[in-house]
Amino acid sequence: MGIANNFWKWLGVESDVEEEIIELPAVAGSGQDIKGGNNVVSIHTNKNMKVVVCEPQSFEEAQALADHLKNRKQVILNFETTPPEISQRIIDFISGTVYALDGQSQQLGKSIFLFAPSNIEITRDSRSLMRRSMGSFDFGGER
Repeated sequence: MGIANNFWKWLGVESDVEEEIIELPAVAGSGQDIKGGNNVVSIHTNKNMKVVVCEPQSFEEAQALADHLKNRKQVILNFETTPPEISQRIIDFISGTVYALDGQSQQLGKSIFLFAPSNIEITRDSRSLMRRSMGSFDFGGER
């Protein structure tokens, strides 16, 4: 130890730190040690994308639907036979779940909704948008 180290130790600033090196074993069956391994990750990790289609009848089903979203599955909900007050509660709950997961939602019909997690992007077909906007024009009094 030098004079400077003794001075810092006398002031109580220096502390002795022991460094411990732990070697990890090679991955079993890979034939490579960890230091020389590849850093390649497949972007196609979920080859079997799943869509859950549901016609909920009670609010108690909302938690199971939220769990599907947490497990990265798309959820399509049909509320045609669901009472309106229950439909609204389920939509509110699932919308909050989608927001928390950075996902997206889209109304597909009057009572059909699509909820998707963050790994799914929802896009609209440009042709359907054109048909919708063209249908709102008045074509000179044709009835």
